[in-house]
Amino acid sequence: MSNVRGASGHRFAGDRREIGERETRPMPTSGPSSNLLSRLAPDQRAAATAPPGPVLCIAPAGSGKTTTLVARVAWLIDGGADPGSITVIAFNRRAAEELSGRLDAVLGPERRPSGTVRVRTFHALGREILREAGHAVEPLVDRGSLLARLRPAWSAAERRRLDTAISRLKLDLRADPKAVARDPEAGPIARAFVDYDRAVGQTGGLDFDDLIARALLLLEDDADLRASWRARSAHLLVDEAQDLDRSQLDLALLLAAPGNNIFLVGDDDQSIYGWRLADVRRVLSLASALPGLRRVDLTVNYRCPAPVIDRAVRLVEHNAERFGKTVRPGPTASGRLLLAPSPADPRRRTHALLDRWGSDDAEGTLAILARTNRELEPAAVACVAAGQPFRSSGLRLIVESPIVDQVLECASERTDPTQPLLLRIGRVQAMTASPGEAVDGDGRDDDQLTESEVAQTILGWAAGYPDLQSLTASVAAFRARLAELAAGDARLTLATAHGTKGLEFDHVAVLSMDATSFPNAKAIIDANEPERALEEERRLAYVAWTRARRSLTLAYDPDAPSPFMLEAFDPAELGLDYDGVR
Repeated sequence: MSNVRGASGHRFAGDRREIGERETRPMPTSGPSSNLLSRLAPDQRAAATAPPGPVLCIAPAGSGKTTTLVARVAWLIDGGADPGSITVIAFNRRAAEELSGRLDAVLGPERRPSGTVRVRTFHALGREILREAGHAVEPLVDRGSLLARLRPAWSAAERRRLDTAISRLKLDLRADPKAVARDPEAGPIARAFVDYDRAVGQTGGLDFDDLIARALLLLEDDADLRASWRARSAHLLVDEAQDLDRSQLDLALLLAAPGNNIFLVGDDDQSIYGWRLADVRRVLSLASALPGLRRVDLTVNYRCPAPVIDRAVRLVEHNAERFGKTVRPGPTASGRLLLAPSPADPRRRTHALLDRWGSDDAEGTLAILARTNRELEPAAVACVAAGQPFRSSGLRLIVESPIVDQVLECASERTDPTQPLLLRIGRVQAMTASPGEAVDGDGRDDDQLTESEVAQTILGWAAGYPDLQSLTASVAAFRARLAELAAGDARLTLATAHGTKGLEFDHVAVLSMDATSFPNAKAIIDANEPERALEEERRLAYVAWTRARRSLTLAYDPDAPSPFMLEAFDPAELGLDYDGVR
């Protein structure tokens, strides 16, 4: 058993054997895997053909993990494995669909008829286990709506924290609601958990977390069902191992036992979903849960230009909780990393970026990334002003909110029409004043804006208009233009750093590498372990930077650059002196 040393000297146990040290099996000379394996790089081939048993494949960004997973399945089948005994678990539906399509292309319909090699997300697998055992899987309760009904006086932020707490109780702590209900010292969160569980039960259905939590309990309690699913998971492959919550990992390990022919693929440097109960320490400590775990590393990033890889790795190596590893560029890596010092706001930075991409005649896909959706809003406004089509998932501008219409209507009906416009909007804000909702640290913004917040935003818009009628007309015109430009097939994507996990683009720009934005202060302040939260923020920056195939542009305030910029670049490169100031 060897030890792998982390960047700051921390030691993590794991059986790491280099390619020349490991046991080998002959490469197949026929079958779907033979041609595929011959096209793999040595590190990918070593991972795909690792001997049976527990394997952890460390797959950095752009290292070809999906290709390696597909090759592993093909190699298993060519080695005699029954396709019906192979289960592949993907992180989300998009990844599951991609994996399934890739397997179909390699194996062909005759080797992978419907229902043989099982490709599922954890939740889809849990649903299948429950349904097959005769348990209800419908209706699937919408937690947000139910919590709003159960706790109407709580703010959106409070209910969101309750949502996370319920998931933690179900998936991390595996708490029994009945036992919690009997606790005379249960606090408000615990009591809300009990109320929520009771309300879900009254629907006759379950929620999203229950698909995994109940399936896990069922398998633990039913030996026959457990044996049946273990037979279908005799060869278990799990993607994105760094993002598993405790119950997902427990489910995978339960299915893999006792043979433990489990192939886990992940990258500790891309663990960015702490708010979804992921914990990088799970992947770092897998050897304790899987004796004899073999670690095989993919070492080449084929996606990013060499300077991007160099600085992204330099950044993430500041983390203590990570495996030591080698990541190097591919043999044909080309492209550039551009530093864009600018004190301007995101809207002006976006205008400058679009102008530069236009003058460079940049070809291929484009992406503008920010730390939060709120920071993306000015970028979307800039795109509308420039007539630039864009796509975005989950970005909802304040101007789209029906509360805007309510505020304008209130200004029309309840303020003096002879007064200046700014005074009228300010009056509406005063009438609706309430504590504002803060932006979440993970990039998700409030789905329930207050009238006071919207009125404050409208104050900024109103400065350029003489009266309420012209402002209202401008809002309508902006909405119409936004509907035209927010196209699903646009080559420009606006996204948060969290929203780009698993994606890649030819040209990427990160707008918010400022001390005030990245790392996100709220994510660190609200964390129980601020140092660990800072490391996750650093990993998030690493993920954002490594989405780029041809160019990466980092925009930052030269008067207050992100500390991550100071870690990845020398002061002189950033236009600073060696004290970190201009």
